[in-house]
Amino acid sequence: MSGYADRQRPVDGDNDQQEMVPSKKSAVLVDGIVLNGPTTDVKAGEKFVEEACRLIMEEVVLKATDVNEKVCEWRDPEQLKQLLDLEMRDTGEPPRRLLELCRDVIHYSVKTNHPRFFNQLYAGLDYYSLVARFMTEALNPSVYTYEVSPVFLLVEEAVLKKMIEFIGWKEGDGIFNPGGSVSNMYAMNLARYKYCPDIKEKGLSGLPRLILFTSAECHYSMKKAASFLGIGTENVCFVETDGRGKMIPEELEKQVWQARKEGAAPFLVCATSGTTVLGAFDPLDEIADICERHGLWLHVDASWGGSALMSRKHRKLLHGIHRADSVAWNPHKMLMAGIQCCALLVKDKSDLLKKCYSAKASYLFQQDKFYDVSYDTGDKSIQCSRRPDAFKFWMTWKALGTLGLEERVNRALALSRYLVDEIKKREGFKLLMEPEYANICFWYIPPSLREMEEGPEFWAKLNLVAPAIKERMMKKGSLMLGYQPHRGKVNFFRQVVISPQVSREDMDFLLDEIDLLGRDM
Repeated sequence: MSGYADRQRPVDGDNDQQEMVPSKKSAVLVDGIVLNGPTTDVKAGEKFVEEACRLIMEEVVLKATDVNEKVCEWRDPEQLKQLLDLEMRDTGEPPRRLLELCRDVIHYSVKTNHPRFFNQLYAGLDYYSLVARFMTEALNPSVYTYEVSPVFLLVEEAVLKKMIEFIGWKEGDGIFNPGGSVSNMYAMNLARYKYCPDIKEKGLSGLPRLILFTSAECHYSMKKAASFLGIGTENVCFVETDGRGKMIPEELEKQVWQARKEGAAPFLVCATSGTTVLGAFDPLDEIADICERHGLWLHVDASWGGSALMSRKHRKLLHGIHRADSVAWNPHKMLMAGIQCCALLVKDKSDLLKKCYSAKASYLFQQDKFYDVSYDTGDKSIQCSRRPDAFKFWMTWKALGTLGLEERVNRALALSRYLVDEIKKREGFKLLMEPEYANICFWYIPPSLREMEEGPEFWAKLNLVAPAIKERMMKKGSLMLGYQPHRGKVNFFRQVVISPQVSREDMDFLLDEIDLLGRDM
Protein backbone atom coordinates (compact mmCIF):
# COMPACT_ATOMS: atom_id res chain seq x y z
CA MET A 1 0.00 0.00 0.00
CA SER A 2 2.99 2.31 0.41
CA GLY A 3 3.07 2.88 -3.33
CA TYR A 4 -0.34 4.54 -3.27
CA ALA A 5 1.11 7.78 -1.93
CA ASP A 6 3.63 8.05 -4.76
CA ARG A 7 1.17 8.72 -7.53
CA GLN A 8 2.50 9.04 -11.05
CA ARG A 9 2.29 12.41 -12.72
CA PRO A 10 0.68 12.66 -16.18
CA VAL A 11 3.12 11.82 -18.95
CA ASP A 12 3.74 14.17 -21.85
CA GLY A 13 1.07 13.88 -24.46
CA ASP A 14 -1.59 12.75 -22.01
CA ASN A 15 -3.55 15.95 -22.55
CA ASP A 16 -6.77 14.77 -20.87
CA GLN A 17 -5.00 14.05 -17.60
CA GLN A 18 -2.90 17.20 -17.79
CA GLU A 19 -5.98 19.37 -18.21
CA MET A 20 -7.47 17.88 -15.04
CA VAL A 21 -4.49 18.94 -12.88
CA PRO A 22 -5.20 22.45 -11.57
CA SER A 23 -2.43 25.00 -11.94
CA LYS A 24 -1.17 26.71 -8.78
CA LYS A 25 -2.46 30.22 -8.23
CA SER A 26 -1.93 32.95 -5.71
CA ALA A 27 -3.40 32.31 -2.29
CA VAL A 28 -7.02 33.33 -1.82
CA LEU A 29 -8.23 34.28 1.66
CA VAL A 30 -11.97 34.30 2.45
CA ASP A 31 -13.26 34.92 5.98
CA GLY A 32 -9.79 34.21 7.30
CA ILE A 33 -9.57 30.82 5.55
CA VAL A 34 -7.06 29.99 2.81
CA LEU A 35 -8.94 28.31 -0.03
CA ASN A 36 -6.00 27.12 -2.13
CA GLY A 37 -5.45 23.34 -2.12
CA PRO A 38 -6.76 20.73 0.29
CA THR A 39 -6.27 21.14 4.01
CA THR A 40 -6.20 17.39 4.61
CA ASP A 41 -2.80 15.82 5.03
CA VAL A 42 -3.26 13.19 2.34
CA LYS A 43 -0.08 11.25 3.04
CA ALA A 44 -0.82 11.04 6.77
CA GLY A 45 -4.37 9.92 6.02
CA GLU A 46 -3.20 7.22 3.65
CA LYS A 47 -0.69 5.95 6.18
CA PHE A 48 -3.36 5.83 8.90
CA VAL A 49 -5.67 3.81 6.64
CA GLU A 50 -2.83 1.43 5.83
CA GLU A 51 -1.94 0.88 9.51
CA ALA A 52 -5.58 0.56 10.57
CA CYS A 53 -6.19 -2.05 7.87
CA ARG A 54 -3.18 -3.97 9.12
CA LEU A 55 -4.61 -3.82 12.66
CA ILE A 56 -8.00 -5.09 11.45
CA MET A 57 -6.30 -7.92 9.59
CA GLU A 58 -4.22 -8.95 12.59
CA GLU A 59 -6.76 -8.50 15.38
CA VAL A 60 -10.03 -9.41 13.64
CA VAL A 61 -9.62 -11.38 10.44
CA LEU A 62 -6.67 -13.59 11.39
CA LYS A 63 -8.18 -14.34 14.79
CA ALA A 64 -11.67 -15.02 13.49
CA THR A 65 -11.32 -18.80 13.51
CA ASP A 66 -9.16 -19.11 16.64
CA VAL A 67 -11.22 -20.81 19.35
CA ASN A 68 -8.52 -19.93 21.89
CA GLU A 69 -9.54 -16.28 21.60
CA LYS A 70 -12.36 -14.98 23.76
CA VAL A 71 -15.76 -14.33 22.21
CA CYS A 72 -15.88 -11.19 24.30
CA GLU A 73 -13.81 -9.38 26.92
CA TRP A 74 -16.73 -8.54 29.19
CA ARG A 75 -16.85 -5.35 31.26
CA ASP A 76 -19.83 -3.74 32.98
CA PRO A 77 -20.97 -0.46 31.34
CA GLU A 78 -19.57 1.91 33.96
CA GLN A 79 -16.26 0.04 34.02
CA LEU A 80 -16.04 0.09 30.23
CA LYS A 81 -16.65 3.84 30.20
CA GLN A 82 -13.56 4.23 32.34
CA LEU A 83 -11.45 1.96 30.15
CA LEU A 84 -12.42 3.63 26.88
CA ASP A 85 -11.54 7.20 26.02
CA LEU A 86 -15.00 8.24 24.83
CA GLU A 87 -14.70 12.03 25.15
CA MET A 88 -14.62 14.19 22.01
CA ARG A 89 -12.27 17.17 22.40
CA ASP A 90 -11.70 20.53 20.77
CA THR A 91 -8.44 19.41 19.20
CA GLY A 92 -7.77 16.26 17.23
CA GLU A 93 -5.66 13.38 18.43
CA PRO A 94 -2.52 11.99 16.77
CA PRO A 95 -2.65 8.85 14.57
CA ARG A 96 -0.79 6.74 17.15
CA ARG A 97 -3.49 7.50 19.74
CA LEU A 98 -6.24 6.80 17.22
CA LEU A 99 -4.74 3.39 16.49
CA GLU A 100 -4.70 2.68 20.22
CA LEU A 101 -8.38 3.56 20.34
CA CYS A 102 -9.05 1.26 17.38
CA ARG A 103 -7.27 -1.55 19.21
CA ASP A 104 -9.41 -0.91 22.32
CA VAL A 105 -12.61 -0.95 20.27
CA ILE A 106 -11.67 -4.33 18.81
CA HIS A 107 -10.53 -5.73 22.17
CA TYR A 108 -13.76 -4.94 24.04
CA SER A 109 -16.19 -5.67 21.20
CA VAL A 110 -18.08 -8.94 20.82
CA LYS A 111 -16.41 -11.11 18.15
CA THR A 112 -19.45 -12.13 16.13
CA ASN A 113 -17.12 -13.93 13.71
CA HIS A 114 -15.88 -16.26 16.49
CA PRO A 115 -16.83 -19.93 15.89
CA ARG A 116 -18.52 -19.98 19.30
CA PHE A 117 -20.74 -16.93 18.86
CA PHE A 118 -24.27 -18.39 18.71
CA ASN A 119 -26.20 -15.49 20.23
CA GLN A 120 -28.09 -14.13 17.21
CA LEU A 121 -29.50 -15.18 13.85
CA TYR A 122 -26.27 -14.06 12.20
CA ALA A 123 -22.67 -15.10 12.81
CA GLY A 124 -19.32 -15.75 11.23
CA LEU A 125 -17.03 -14.03 8.78
CA ASP A 126 -17.50 -14.27 5.04
CA TYR A 127 -14.25 -13.04 3.50
CA TYR A 128 -15.78 -12.05 0.16
CA SER A 129 -18.55 -10.03 1.75
CA LEU A 130 -15.94 -8.36 3.95
CA VAL A 131 -13.92 -7.25 0.92
CA ALA A 132 -17.12 -5.95 -0.66
CA ARG A 133 -17.80 -3.93 2.48
CA PHE A 134 -14.28 -2.51 2.46
CA MET A 135 -14.82 -1.44 -1.16
CA THR A 136 -18.20 0.19 -0.61
CA GLU A 137 -17.05 1.96 2.54
CA ALA A 138 -14.09 3.37 0.62
CA LEU A 139 -16.15 4.35 -2.43
CA ASN A 140 -19.00 5.67 -0.24
CA PRO A 141 -21.74 5.36 -2.86
CA SER A 142 -25.45 6.02 -2.48
CA VAL A 143 -27.78 3.90 -4.56
CA TYR A 144 -30.52 6.07 -6.00
CA THR A 145 -29.51 7.10 -9.51
CA TYR A 146 -27.50 5.39 -12.23
CA GLU A 147 -25.31 8.45 -12.75
CA VAL A 148 -23.98 8.37 -9.18
CA SER A 149 -23.97 4.59 -8.65
CA PRO A 150 -23.89 2.79 -12.01
CA VAL A 151 -22.20 -0.47 -10.98
CA PHE A 152 -24.12 -0.97 -7.74
CA LEU A 153 -27.52 -0.37 -9.32
CA LEU A 154 -26.79 -3.03 -11.93
CA VAL A 155 -25.55 -5.39 -9.22
CA GLU A 156 -28.72 -4.88 -7.19
CA GLU A 157 -30.85 -5.54 -10.27
CA ALA A 158 -28.96 -8.79 -10.98
CA VAL A 159 -29.18 -10.03 -7.37
CA LEU A 160 -32.88 -9.24 -7.04
CA LYS A 161 -33.59 -11.04 -10.32
CA LYS A 162 -31.82 -14.16 -9.07
CA MET A 163 -33.56 -14.09 -5.68
CA ILE A 164 -36.91 -13.72 -7.44
CA GLU A 165 -36.05 -16.79 -9.50
CA PHE A 166 -35.42 -18.81 -6.32
CA ILE A 167 -38.80 -17.78 -4.91
CA GLY A 168 -40.36 -19.24 -8.04
CA TRP A 169 -41.74 -16.12 -9.68
CA LYS A 170 -41.29 -15.55 -13.42
CA GLU A 171 -40.83 -11.84 -12.83
CA GLY A 172 -41.03 -9.34 -10.03
CA ASP A 173 -39.52 -6.30 -8.39
CA GLY A 174 -37.69 -5.55 -5.19
CA ILE A 175 -35.37 -3.36 -3.18
CA PHE A 176 -32.74 -3.80 -0.48
CA ASN A 177 -33.58 -2.24 2.88
CA PRO A 178 -31.85 -1.54 6.21
CA GLY A 179 -33.20 -4.61 8.00
CA GLY A 180 -35.95 -7.20 7.79
CA SER A 181 -38.09 -5.03 10.07
CA VAL A 182 -38.06 -2.31 7.41
CA SER A 183 -38.84 -4.87 4.69
CA ASN A 184 -41.89 -5.96 6.68
CA MET A 185 -42.96 -2.35 7.06
CA TYR A 186 -42.54 -1.80 3.31
CA ALA A 187 -44.72 -4.84 2.61
CA MET A 188 -47.43 -3.71 5.03
CA ASN A 189 -47.51 -0.26 3.49
CA LEU A 190 -47.49 -1.68 -0.04
CA ALA A 191 -50.40 -3.99 0.75
CA ARG A 192 -52.36 -1.05 2.20
CA TYR A 193 -51.59 1.07 -0.88
CA LYS A 194 -52.79 -1.75 -3.13
CA TYR A 195 -56.00 -1.98 -1.08
CA CYS A 196 -56.65 1.78 -1.06
CA PRO A 197 -54.37 3.78 -3.41
CA ASP A 198 -55.94 7.10 -2.33
CA ILE A 199 -54.13 6.88 0.99
CA LYS A 200 -50.97 8.26 -0.58
CA GLU A 201 -52.60 11.65 -1.17
CA LYS A 202 -55.54 11.71 1.23
CA GLY A 203 -54.03 10.01 4.28
CA LEU A 204 -55.73 7.95 6.95
CA SER A 205 -58.81 10.02 7.72
CA GLY A 206 -61.15 8.46 5.17
CA LEU A 207 -60.15 4.85 5.66
CA PRO A 208 -62.18 2.06 7.25
CA ARG A 209 -60.70 0.15 10.18
CA LEU A 210 -57.92 -1.82 8.50
CA ILE A 211 -57.04 -5.22 9.96
CA LEU A 212 -54.04 -7.43 9.33
CA PHE A 213 -53.32 -10.99 10.43
CA THR A 214 -50.08 -12.59 11.49
CA SER A 215 -48.83 -15.52 13.50
CA ALA A 216 -48.65 -15.34 17.28
CA GLU A 217 -45.00 -16.32 16.72
CA CYS A 218 -44.29 -13.51 14.26
CA HIS A 219 -41.41 -11.07 14.54
CA TYR A 220 -42.09 -8.07 16.76
CA SER A 221 -41.53 -5.77 13.78
CA MET A 222 -45.13 -6.41 12.70
CA LYS A 223 -46.44 -4.54 15.73
CA LYS A 224 -43.86 -1.79 15.22
CA ALA A 225 -44.84 -1.42 11.57
CA ALA A 226 -48.54 -1.20 12.41
CA SER A 227 -47.77 1.49 14.98
CA PHE A 228 -45.47 3.43 12.67
CA LEU A 229 -47.91 3.34 9.73
CA GLY A 230 -50.88 4.50 11.79
CA ILE A 231 -52.74 1.19 11.49
CA GLY A 232 -52.51 0.63 15.24
CA THR A 233 -51.30 -2.36 17.18
CA GLU A 234 -54.87 -3.20 18.24
CA ASN A 235 -55.60 -3.90 14.58
CA VAL A 236 -52.94 -6.60 14.36
CA CYS A 237 -54.74 -9.91 14.83
CA PHE A 238 -52.43 -12.63 16.13
CA VAL A 239 -53.42 -16.05 14.86
CA GLU A 240 -52.88 -19.00 17.18
CA THR A 241 -50.15 -21.49 16.41
CA ASP A 242 -49.81 -25.22 16.90
CA GLY A 243 -47.37 -26.92 19.26
CA ARG A 244 -44.51 -26.43 16.81
CA GLY A 245 -45.14 -22.70 16.43
CA LYS A 246 -46.84 -22.81 13.02
CA MET A 247 -49.87 -20.66 12.18
CA ILE A 248 -53.12 -22.68 12.20
CA PRO A 249 -54.91 -21.92 8.89
CA GLU A 250 -58.38 -22.70 10.30
CA GLU A 251 -57.82 -20.12 13.03
CA LEU A 252 -56.75 -17.57 10.42
CA GLU A 253 -59.93 -18.03 8.42
CA LYS A 254 -62.07 -17.73 11.57
CA GLN A 255 -60.42 -14.41 12.40
CA VAL A 256 -60.86 -13.08 8.86
CA TRP A 257 -64.58 -13.84 8.97
CA GLN A 258 -64.87 -12.33 12.45
CA ALA A 259 -63.17 -9.11 11.31
CA ARG A 260 -65.56 -8.78 8.38
CA LYS A 261 -68.51 -9.44 10.69
CA GLU A 262 -67.33 -6.54 12.88
CA GLY A 263 -67.23 -4.22 9.87
CA ALA A 264 -63.44 -4.03 9.67
CA ALA A 265 -61.45 -4.24 6.44
CA PRO A 266 -58.92 -7.10 6.27
CA PHE A 267 -56.13 -6.35 3.80
CA LEU A 268 -53.00 -8.36 4.71
CA VAL A 269 -51.81 -11.69 6.03
CA CYS A 270 -48.19 -12.06 7.12
CA ALA A 271 -46.90 -15.62 7.28
CA THR A 272 -43.52 -16.46 8.78
CA SER A 273 -40.91 -18.77 7.30
CA GLY A 274 -38.47 -19.31 10.14
CA THR A 275 -39.74 -17.82 13.39
CA THR A 276 -37.19 -16.12 15.62
CA VAL A 277 -37.30 -18.46 18.59
CA LEU A 278 -38.51 -21.87 17.41
CA GLY A 279 -37.56 -21.62 13.73
CA ALA A 280 -41.09 -22.58 12.64
CA PHE A 281 -42.36 -22.39 9.06
CA ASP A 282 -46.02 -21.52 8.50
CA PRO A 283 -48.02 -23.68 6.02
CA LEU A 284 -47.86 -21.29 3.06
CA ASP A 285 -50.06 -23.19 0.60
CA GLU A 286 -53.03 -23.36 2.97
CA ILE A 287 -52.57 -19.72 3.99
CA ALA A 288 -52.37 -18.70 0.32
CA ASP A 289 -55.69 -20.47 -0.35
CA ILE A 290 -57.34 -18.35 2.36
CA CYS A 291 -55.76 -15.16 1.02
CA GLU A 292 -57.06 -15.91 -2.48
CA ARG A 293 -60.56 -16.60 -1.20
CA HIS A 294 -60.68 -13.31 0.71
CA GLY A 295 -58.65 -11.10 -1.63
CA LEU A 296 -55.86 -10.48 0.89
CA TRP A 297 -52.24 -9.60 0.22
CA LEU A 298 -49.93 -12.42 1.36
CA HIS A 299 -46.58 -11.33 2.71
CA VAL A 300 -44.04 -13.94 3.84
CA ASP A 301 -41.48 -12.86 6.40
CA ALA A 302 -38.68 -15.21 5.38
CA SER A 303 -35.99 -12.96 6.83
CA TRP A 304 -34.52 -15.92 8.68
CA GLY A 305 -35.76 -18.97 6.77
CA GLY A 306 -35.58 -17.62 3.22
CA SER A 307 -32.06 -18.91 2.71
CA ALA A 308 -33.39 -22.49 2.79
CA LEU A 309 -34.56 -21.73 -0.76
CA MET A 310 -30.92 -22.11 -1.84
CA SER A 311 -30.97 -25.79 -0.79
CA ARG A 312 -32.66 -28.38 -2.95
CA LYS A 313 -32.90 -30.57 0.13
CA HIS A 314 -34.47 -28.02 2.48
CA ARG A 315 -36.41 -25.64 0.22
CA LYS A 316 -39.52 -27.74 0.87
CA LEU A 317 -39.75 -25.87 4.18
CA LEU A 318 -41.04 -22.91 2.14
CA HIS A 319 -43.36 -24.88 -0.13
CA GLY A 320 -45.93 -22.49 -1.58
CA ILE A 321 -43.85 -19.31 -1.23
CA HIS A 322 -44.27 -18.64 -4.95
CA ARG A 323 -47.90 -17.77 -4.18
CA ALA A 324 -46.89 -14.84 -1.96
CA ASP A 325 -47.33 -11.23 -3.08
CA SER A 326 -44.19 -10.14 -1.23
CA VAL A 327 -41.29 -11.76 0.59
CA ALA A 328 -38.71 -10.46 3.07
CA TRP A 329 -35.39 -12.35 2.88
CA ASN A 330 -32.15 -11.47 4.72
CA PRO A 331 -28.98 -12.90 3.13
CA HIS A 332 -27.01 -11.47 6.06
CA LYS A 333 -28.35 -14.25 8.27
CA MET A 334 -27.77 -17.85 7.12
CA LEU A 335 -25.84 -16.82 3.98
CA MET A 336 -23.54 -14.47 5.94
CA ALA A 337 -23.59 -11.57 3.49
CA GLY A 338 -22.70 -9.12 6.26
CA ILE A 339 -25.03 -6.86 8.21
CA GLN A 340 -27.04 -5.41 6.80
CA CYS A 341 -28.27 -7.18 3.67
CA CYS A 342 -32.05 -7.45 3.51
CA ALA A 343 -34.30 -7.62 0.47
CA LEU A 344 -38.01 -7.05 -0.02
CA LEU A 345 -39.17 -8.94 -3.10
CA VAL A 346 -42.50 -8.20 -4.76
CA LYS A 347 -44.36 -10.32 -7.30
CA ASP A 348 -46.05 -7.29 -8.89
CA LYS A 349 -44.26 -6.01 -11.99
CA SER A 350 -46.45 -2.95 -12.64
CA ASP A 351 -44.12 -0.56 -10.79
CA LEU A 352 -46.23 -0.81 -7.63
CA LEU A 353 -43.23 -0.01 -5.43
CA LYS A 354 -42.55 3.17 -7.36
CA LYS A 355 -46.21 4.19 -7.46
CA CYS A 356 -46.45 3.72 -3.71
CA TYR A 357 -43.27 5.52 -2.70
CA SER A 358 -42.26 7.94 -5.45
CA ALA A 359 -42.08 11.65 -4.73
CA LYS A 360 -40.62 12.59 -8.16
CA ALA A 361 -37.92 14.89 -6.80
CA SER A 362 -36.99 16.99 -9.84
CA TYR A 363 -33.47 17.70 -8.59
CA LEU A 364 -32.64 13.98 -8.48
CA PHE A 365 -34.92 12.06 -10.82
CA GLN A 366 -34.89 14.29 -13.89
CA GLN A 367 -36.68 12.71 -16.84
CA ASP A 368 -34.54 14.38 -19.53
CA LYS A 369 -31.24 12.72 -18.65
CA PHE A 370 -28.87 11.43 -21.32
CA TYR A 371 -29.38 7.76 -20.31
CA ASP A 372 -32.28 5.38 -19.64
CA VAL A 373 -33.86 6.83 -16.48
CA SER A 374 -35.60 3.54 -15.68
CA TYR A 375 -32.29 2.67 -13.99
CA ASP A 376 -32.83 5.48 -11.46
CA THR A 377 -34.51 3.18 -8.95
CA GLY A 378 -34.25 5.39 -5.87
CA ASP A 379 -37.81 6.66 -6.19
CA LYS A 380 -39.19 3.28 -5.16
CA SER A 381 -37.51 3.60 -1.76
CA ILE A 382 -38.57 5.55 1.31
CA GLN A 383 -34.89 6.38 1.74
CA CYS A 384 -32.90 8.86 -0.24
CA SER A 385 -29.36 7.83 0.68
CA ARG A 386 -29.17 4.05 0.48
CA ARG A 387 -26.26 1.66 0.92
CA PRO A 388 -25.23 -0.79 -1.83
CA ASP A 389 -26.06 -3.79 0.35
CA ALA A 390 -26.68 -6.13 -2.58
CA PHE A 391 -22.99 -5.90 -3.51
CA LYS A 392 -21.96 -7.90 -0.44
CA PHE A 393 -24.27 -10.76 -1.34
CA TRP A 394 -23.28 -10.54 -5.00
CA MET A 395 -19.59 -10.87 -4.16
CA THR A 396 -20.22 -13.89 -1.93
CA TRP A 397 -22.47 -15.48 -4.56
CA LYS A 398 -19.86 -14.89 -7.26
CA ALA A 399 -17.16 -16.44 -5.06
CA LEU A 400 -19.07 -19.51 -3.88
CA GLY A 401 -21.59 -20.02 -6.64
CA THR A 402 -25.11 -21.28 -6.05
CA LEU A 403 -23.73 -24.70 -5.11
CA GLY A 404 -21.46 -23.15 -2.47
CA LEU A 405 -24.37 -21.25 -0.92
CA GLU A 406 -26.43 -24.45 -0.96
CA GLU A 407 -23.61 -26.28 0.83
CA ARG A 408 -23.51 -23.52 3.46
CA VAL A 409 -27.20 -24.09 4.26
CA ASN A 410 -26.94 -27.88 4.18
CA ARG A 411 -23.91 -27.94 6.46
CA ALA A 412 -25.50 -25.63 9.04
CA LEU A 413 -28.58 -27.84 9.22
CA ALA A 414 -26.48 -31.01 9.38
CA LEU A 415 -24.55 -29.56 12.34
CA SER A 416 -27.87 -28.67 13.95
CA ARG A 417 -28.96 -32.28 13.55
CA TYR A 418 -25.72 -33.47 15.14
CA LEU A 419 -26.26 -31.19 18.15
CA VAL A 420 -29.82 -32.43 18.59
CA ASP A 421 -28.61 -36.03 18.63
CA GLU A 422 -25.94 -35.16 21.22
CA ILE A 423 -28.47 -33.36 23.43
CA LYS A 424 -30.60 -36.52 23.44
CA LYS A 425 -27.63 -38.61 24.57
CA ARG A 426 -26.49 -36.42 27.44
CA GLU A 427 -27.86 -36.47 30.95
CA GLY A 428 -29.16 -33.09 32.09
CA PHE A 429 -30.09 -31.79 28.64
CA LYS A 430 -33.68 -31.71 27.40
CA LEU A 431 -35.04 -30.56 24.02
CA LEU A 432 -38.18 -28.46 23.89
CA MET A 433 -39.05 -30.04 20.54
CA GLU A 434 -37.50 -31.49 17.42
CA PRO A 435 -36.29 -28.52 15.33
CA GLU A 436 -36.99 -28.24 11.61
CA TYR A 437 -34.40 -25.54 10.99
CA ALA A 438 -31.23 -24.29 12.71
CA ASN A 439 -32.90 -23.20 15.99
CA ILE A 440 -32.20 -25.77 18.71
CA CYS A 441 -34.09 -24.98 21.90
CA PHE A 442 -33.19 -26.89 25.05
CA TRP A 443 -32.96 -26.79 28.82
CA TYR A 444 -29.93 -27.63 30.89
CA ILE A 445 -31.05 -29.31 34.13
CA PRO A 446 -28.30 -29.17 36.77
CA PRO A 447 -27.69 -32.23 39.01
CA SER A 448 -29.55 -30.66 41.95
CA LEU A 449 -32.81 -30.65 39.96
CA ARG A 450 -32.58 -33.96 38.13
CA GLU A 451 -34.42 -35.97 40.77
CA MET A 452 -37.05 -33.31 41.45
CA GLU A 453 -40.64 -33.74 40.24
CA GLU A 454 -41.56 -31.37 37.41
CA GLY A 455 -43.92 -29.18 39.41
CA PRO A 456 -44.10 -25.42 40.04
CA GLU A 457 -41.02 -25.42 42.29
CA PHE A 458 -38.97 -27.33 39.70
CA TRP A 459 -39.86 -24.92 36.88
CA ALA A 460 -39.28 -21.87 39.08
CA LYS A 461 -35.77 -23.09 39.89
CA LEU A 462 -35.03 -24.14 36.31
CA ASN A 463 -36.04 -20.65 35.14
CA LEU A 464 -32.98 -19.27 36.98
CA VAL A 465 -30.46 -21.66 35.43
CA ALA A 466 -30.03 -20.32 31.87
CA PRO A 467 -29.55 -16.66 32.93
CA ALA A 468 -26.96 -17.68 35.53
CA ILE A 469 -25.01 -19.81 33.05
CA LYS A 470 -25.23 -17.01 30.48
CA GLU A 471 -23.64 -14.60 32.95
CA ARG A 472 -20.82 -17.03 33.65
CA MET A 473 -20.08 -17.73 29.98
CA MET A 474 -20.09 -14.01 29.14
CA LYS A 475 -17.68 -13.14 31.93
CA LYS A 476 -15.45 -16.08 31.01
CA GLY A 477 -15.65 -15.19 27.31
CA SER A 478 -15.85 -18.84 26.25
CA LEU A 479 -18.99 -18.60 24.11
CA MET A 480 -22.20 -16.63 23.58
CA LEU A 481 -25.58 -18.31 23.52
CA GLY A 482 -29.06 -16.82 23.72
CA TYR A 483 -31.83 -17.76 26.14
CA GLN A 484 -35.43 -16.73 26.71
CA PRO A 485 -38.76 -17.78 28.20
CA HIS A 486 -41.41 -18.45 25.61
CA ARG A 487 -45.20 -18.74 25.80
CA GLY A 488 -45.42 -20.36 29.21
CA LYS A 489 -42.11 -22.20 29.03
CA VAL A 490 -39.42 -21.08 31.49
CA ASN A 491 -36.00 -19.84 30.34
CA PHE A 492 -34.25 -22.16 27.89
CA PHE A 493 -31.23 -21.91 25.61
CA ARG A 494 -31.65 -21.21 21.90
CA GLN A 495 -28.67 -22.38 19.92
CA VAL A 496 -28.43 -21.23 16.29
CA VAL A 497 -25.96 -22.78 13.85
CA ILE A 498 -24.90 -20.65 10.88
CA SER A 499 -21.21 -20.17 10.22
CA PRO A 500 -19.21 -22.70 8.15
CA GLN A 501 -16.35 -21.98 10.57
CA VAL A 502 -18.31 -23.88 13.22
CA SER A 503 -17.22 -27.51 13.66
CA ARG A 504 -18.56 -30.65 15.29
CA GLU A 505 -16.02 -30.01 18.04
CA ASP A 506 -17.66 -26.64 18.73
CA MET A 507 -21.01 -28.40 19.20
CA ASP A 508 -19.39 -30.76 21.70
CA PHE A 509 -17.68 -27.84 23.45
CA LEU A 510 -21.00 -26.01 23.75
CA LEU A 511 -22.59 -28.82 25.73
CA ASP A 512 -19.45 -29.50 27.75
CA GLU A 513 -19.11 -25.83 28.69
CA ILE A 514 -22.76 -25.46 29.73
CA ASP A 515 -22.37 -28.52 31.96
CA LEU A 516 -19.10 -27.20 33.38
CA LEU A 517 -20.62 -23.78 34.17
CA GLY A 518 -23.89 -25.13 35.55
CA ARG A 519 -23.17 -28.39 37.32
CA ASP A 520 -22.81 -26.71 40.75
CA MET A 521 -26.22 -25.00 40.60
